[in-house]
Amino acid sequence: MALFDLPLDELREYRSDSTEPEDFDAFWSKTLQEAREHDLDARFEPVETGLSTVRVHDVTFAGFGGHPVKGWLVLPAAAGEPLPLVVEFVGYGGGRGLPHEHLLWASTGRAHFVMDTRGQGSAWGGGGGTADPVGGAPAYPGFMTRGIDAPENYYYRRVFTDAVRAVEAARSHPLTDASRTVALGGSQGGGIALAVGGLVPDLVAVAPDVPFLCDFPRATTLTDRNPYREIGLYLKTHRGRTADALRTLSYFDGVHFAARGRAPALFSAALEDQTCPPSTVFAAFNAWAHEEKAIEVYDFNDHEGGGPYQDRARLDWLRSYA
Repeated sequence: MALFDLPLDELREYRSDSTEPEDFDAFWSKTLQEAREHDLDARFEPVETGLSTVRVHDVTFAGFGGHPVKGWLVLPAAAGEPLPLVVEFVGYGGGRGLPHEHLLWASTGRAHFVMDTRGQGSAWGGGGGTADPVGGAPAYPGFMTRGIDAPENYYYRRVFTDAVRAVEAARSHPLTDASRTVALGGSQGGGIALAVGGLVPDLVAVAPDVPFLCDFPRATTLTDRNPYREIGLYLKTHRGRTADALRTLSYFDGVHFAARGRAPALFSAALEDQTCPPSTVFAAFNAWAHEEKAIEVYDFNDHEGGGPYQDRARLDWLRSYA
């Protein structure tokens, strides 16, 4: 696929037309307040992995609604004092997988927490172990339209709340340094990292790669590739619901979380990416509030983005922050 979105010079100036709800901050403040009425109850159970360079804990904590959410905490084997903390969120359809899939960040001497995504983990990778016990109105298969009838019911209200609670859970372990916490992820994981960057005020850095869940008004009309296409197919059946759906989605748009970003950020975009079109990524990048921000651009890549090259870029970049 050749370039299909705006030219790079226009991407660097692009701003989203997504309308921020007037009660955006109140909505999220209330959501997180309700979640914190439940005891975090973070439990860290050592697991035998056969790996000699890391120690792994099977983690369970209370997320949205007090629902149990799983994760892995991977620590360097010799860890004896609090370490910089990397909290990672995974891509659409995936789960936390198996511990040996998560060796990079612990190999740098950091603590690494990987959050399972509720209801997902059955499309690729090593699987997941977190259910989503909340039902909802009729939805198109997938996750993008679950509860799209109202912001209070939307699936990503639960996921983003889980993610904030994941940071709190990871920070509660005695071998993590809460003052040096980084949030990162790719695709859906990048979109979740953006939300965390807007909701957790004291992160030291945020690194969303080819982030999903950004600039819904443009994304849903520019690409016909899933997962965004799930929304269009839902609206193809539920005619006349477009305005209502976009209103719900506006509470979860990475552009609005980016406007509240208080930490340095490293983004990435791929100019042939039809899953998360580059203009939607730049919409969030250009809205990011903290003045220390950079974006890696991969000219001829699709949704794989920079892959290992972006890993290398993040490794170099994070040395300055955690």
